[in-house]
Amino acid sequence: MLVLTPISALLLLALTGCASRGELDDEAIARIPDAVPRFEPLARLGNPDSYVVFGRRYYIKKSARGYVERGLASWYGQPFHGRQTSSGETYDMYAMSAAHKTLPLPTYVRVTNLENGRSVVVRINDRGPFQDDRVIDLSYTAAVKLGMKNQGTARVEVRAIEPRRRFWGLLSFLADRAERSTDTN
Repeated sequence: MLVLTPISALLLLALTGCASRGELDDEAIARIPDAVPRFEPLARLGNPDSYVVFGRRYYIKKSARGYVERGLASWYGQPFHGRQTSSGETYDMYAMSAAHKTLPLPTYVRVTNLENGRSVVVRINDRGPFQDDRVIDLSYTAAVKLGMKNQGTARVEVRAIEPRRRFWGLLSFLADRAERSTDTN
């Protein structure tokens, strides 16, 4: 009969959780839902006016409103998994997240793979990529869902999504309702 001490049991449980999380196949990853845009305050970390990486200064945008950019996306995975992001959160390669050089943290964006038409919504919570030809660095899961994991990069369109605040959502609902009632008169 096997008897586990509380510490052994916790260690075994922790290792089991890590192993099962690390063995997700592409089919399981495809079922992970996209990020759901919601209003969030700016992160305490990761939003300075500007910062310097590899001798180049980057200026953080005050807002993501109207942001659309096309360019090359890449992805980052295992070597960064569990490390701290620029926003202070822990990077999870299985989350629907991304890194961007200048958008405020957090920002939600729709990323569309221009080569195959696949599209995902991710939450930007990190800085990067710091290669001139790249516009966004996606989590491993986002790369799998966009069909770009094997190539490593893909041409994409990145479009900011501005979540509605509850108050503005209510005003929008009331305005729509008022407009409908005048249309029926």
